Amino acid sequence: MKRLILLTLAALLMLAGCTTVQPVGAPMGAGEQFSAASATSGEITVYTALEDDQLSVYLPAFNEQYPNIQVNLVRDSTGIITARLLAEKDNPRADVVWGLAATSLLVADQQGMLEPYAPAGLERIRPEFRDPADPPRWVGIDAYFSAFCANTMELEAKGVPIPTSWADLIQPEYKGMIAMPNPASSGTGFLSVAGILQMMGEEEGWAYLDKLHENIAVYTHSGSKPCRMAGAGEVAIGISFDYRAIKQKAAGEPIEPVFPAEGSGWELEANALIKKDEISPAAKIFLDWAISDEAMRLYAKNFPVTAVATDVPIPEGYPEDPIAQLIKNDFVTVAMERERILTQWAERYDGKSEPR
Repeated sequence: MKRLILLTLAALLMLAGCTTVQPVGAPMGAGEQFSAASATSGEITVYTALEDDQLSVYLPAFNEQYPNIQVNLVRDSTGIITARLLAEKDNPRADVVWGLAATSLLVADQQGMLEPYAPAGLERIRPEFRDPADPPRWVGIDAYFSAFCANTMELEAKGVPIPTSWADLIQPEYKGMIAMPNPASSGTGFLSVAGILQMMGEEEGWAYLDKLHENIAVYTHSGSKPCRMAGAGEVAIGISFDYRAIKQKAAGEPIEPVFPAEGSGWELEANALIKKDEISPAAKIFLDWAISDEAMRLYAKNFPVTAVATDVPIPEGYPEDPIAQLIKNDFVTVAMERERILTQWAERYDGKSEPR
């Protein structure tokens, strides 16, 4: 599986137009190192799709170490942050992207929006979690993947079993009981749709999504909202992602995290430096910290697969081997076909999307 991930991400780089792969962890120029190391103050704007309850832990850790760097966060779902970045191509507002889907960063890179940068400690990053160019244009931090949030009380009251697979979700007894993220606005929604199409093939995949649509109550514009709705009893089942399902069960909600038997679609959360006329040295300091051992330990408390191995145990509730849960993921095809998939999805299913 790790070899597969490495090969597909290397192919992503070729798709983006870079034909030379340099050794991992090559040193920066001395001036660049000095610039980053001396930037202990300043103000930066950081675009992120990380969850609010993650940011409330991660960001204070950075602030404690760098109290004189003011971080202005712009947080939204993956699709919305991606659209905002692209809309601002000719007048970029962000300095840094933190925890956005790697496939979204590939789209930005294809538009020439990313500045190559090798953050301090790059040599520690698993090769399959980074752009293999030297210096890289993006660096991953963790992987997240599809999971169901099943409200055990609601399902028991309705007399239906907890689903254990994608196949279960299209059974007639779940009609109107499911919430799922809209893939155009949610990275979680897109990785789930893309995962289904890859597992089943185009024809069978769209036929499956047609049947799933019959059981959908609403498509949300947030990847975590279906799980929140399930926790509140607004729906019986939310198609969401691993962290949210585990988090809500740990908080005492009547949620059973379900990792579908066929496997889960997945994505990398990754960081990048935005290309601008004037790049703040504080932005590089932030990216250095964002792959530090301290940051990785924080990520590992939420996700079982991180870009740097840590001593943090896999969070309770995950499969014993989370890597085995991940489907074979052809990022190249996903990136090339993204707009077509989203257009076709909207034509078929957008009528059940919640208002923006």
